Amino acid sequence: MTFLPFTRPSIDEDTIAGVADVLRSGWITSGPQVKAFEEQLSAYLGGRTVKTVSSGTAALEIALQLCGVGPGDEVITTPISWVATANSVLHVGATPVFVDVDIATRNIDLGKIEAAITPRTKAILPVDLAGLPVDRERLYQIARRHHLRVVEDAAQSMGARYRGQRVGAFGDLVAISFHANKNMTTGEGGALVLPDPADGTMFEKLRLQGVVRLADGTMEVDVAGGKANLTDIAARIGIGQLARVEAFNARRRELARHYFACLDQDLRCALPLADFADTNWHMFQVLLPLGELTLSRGEFIAQMREREIGIGVHYPAIHLYALYRQRGFCEGQFPNAERIGRETVTLPLFPAMSLEDVERVCEAMASVLRPALR
Repeated sequence: MTFLPFTRPSIDEDTIAGVADVLRSGWITSGPQVKAFEEQLSAYLGGRTVKTVSSGTAALEIALQLCGVGPGDEVITTPISWVATANSVLHVGATPVFVDVDIATRNIDLGKIEAAITPRTKAILPVDLAGLPVDRERLYQIARRHHLRVVEDAAQSMGARYRGQRVGAFGDLVAISFHANKNMTTGEGGALVLPDPADGTMFEKLRLQGVVRLADGTMEVDVAGGKANLTDIAARIGIGQLARVEAFNARRRELARHYFACLDQDLRCALPLADFADTNWHMFQVLLPLGELTLSRGEFIAQMREREIGIGVHYPAIHLYALYRQRGFCEGQFPNAERIGRETVTLPLFPAMSLEDVERVCEAMASVLRPALR
């Protein structure tokens, strides 16, 4: 039986051939392909200024720098995400302030944000977990009321929509990831959508060592920028992927619907919100009823692997990692996030899967969990 991973990118032959052309061109770092990719991303997002970077993490860090976030500042964010979300706040010298999540959406609980705002709060950093968009209307009402910037962590929501508009086509700063497990990929890479085109000059300084090219062929440096530029090789992959992202997401929705139809409700797993209007179904996550099972999550994952099915864990609660415990966080502070971090498993979901693959996963889950129910 073929092993079914929890995710796998779909790279077509035209894209592979395009990458070969880039390699033969002699220009493989940032160049014409990056320019073309940024232009196509801008068109996809309604004409907004889009700048590419080497990772979604770099997009978050540069976004925070553009907001003027630094030492002494606080940024409100979620404890359920890839750890890069909170780490990016640490990297610019600021302090992440966690707010618990809503158990249904698994996104930051907007009703709890205002209680976490202090005079040091500079920005809100929400995450669209598994591609389900945070309620932008409520989010921006809070931000405007308290004069805060918003850095949208849309790493997982490329192609998702909020009330008919594509995520990234509106709002403040929007960070996107093109990691290999995302709905579209450049291998490694990311992008930042800028609300003001005038920010592009500072962005480019921060992206590449602070360098400004002068008319006489020399250069000047007045900002300690980093090294986060995307390569033309990666950009050419992105061009091929962007042309297919809508089809990818349509297929993900079809597979997600099949999961809902096939999963045995008697297994008592908590399913994700069944949103098919806006979510891009980056991941299909369920919460295991561990209190009603005679096996642990690790044992469930191991038994699924024995059946040649890969299972992910997205994500452990950030505040319980050693790095954050050292900063004073502990169990009991964010109960919803801790429950999700403890019980969540990610089932296989990617465009190349068949409906029969979904059925296979559901049958395997039933064969593992049914005998373990108390």
